[in-house]
Amino acid sequence: MKISVIIPTYNRANFLLSAINSIKSQTYRIDEIIVVDDGSSDNTKEVLKNQNIKYIFQENKGVSSARNRGIKESKNDWIAFLDSDDIWEKEKIEKHINIHKTNQNIFCSYTDETWNRNGKTIKLKPYQEKEEPTFLNSLRLCKIGVSTFFCHKNIFEKVGYFDEELLVCEDYDLWLRILKDYEIKYINEKLTLKKAGHKNQLSFETKLIDTYRIKSLEKHLNSKYKKEVLNELIYKMEIVLSGAKKHGNTILEKQYTEKLNSIKLSLIK
Repeated sequence: MKISVIIPTYNRANFLLSAINSIKSQTYRIDEIIVVDDGSSDNTKEVLKNQNIKYIFQENKGVSSARNRGIKESKNDWIAFLDSDDIWEKEKIEKHINIHKTNQNIFCSYTDETWNRNGKTIKLKPYQEKEEPTFLNSLRLCKIGVSTFFCHKNIFEKVGYFDEELLVCEDYDLWLRILKDYEIKYINEKLTLKKAGHKNQLSFETKLIDTYRIKSLEKHLNSKYKKEVLNELIYKMEIVLSGAKKHGNTILEKQYTEKLNSIKLSLIK
């Protein structure tokens, strides 16, 4: 099995080599490393000299665009993702390979992860614990970190790529589209180290994150899970509406009052 690893990056030159070194240190040989530089203004390009990787520069279009560019330019059938501020344990890819050789009808897998802030491990809350994912148990929150994910390239032809219109929650959106029809196998080992607490982390800096999850859920209103999706939409819309009222955002309040009433009407019908 030949593997391409895709690293999207934006102004993270100081983290990038650690990520790349963790790929090169894998016990299973990686055939191709692709770094998609999403318009960095730091010394990213210089840092990558003599690294034996495929370097692609594009004007800043967002992390989804960078990942999609990497997927489309990759030459191998199997794809892994690594954010430029994360690193892998040495046996991560080997563990994926073993899973897929044993389960040839499964095309996606992911591992557990460790979160680290300023050199200290972050203790996860109960709702953040990982498990075997299904469409239904993934409705509430994103269960899968992109840097933990591994899949066959054909999956993107089946369900589509990362949604480039979503500023955040693009991973949550993709996992739901995959899990609607396919299985994602869980590897219960902490094989990815995620670093938190530095600049340019969209999931920490972006406001009203639930509005992006709502956009993702609305894609499934005609699926076999319509009732469960409607209930989750009500839950998330009530959170957004409560926040809008609290902060005096009358435009958002009006928008989500109308959306919430419409959704509740759909359940009655």
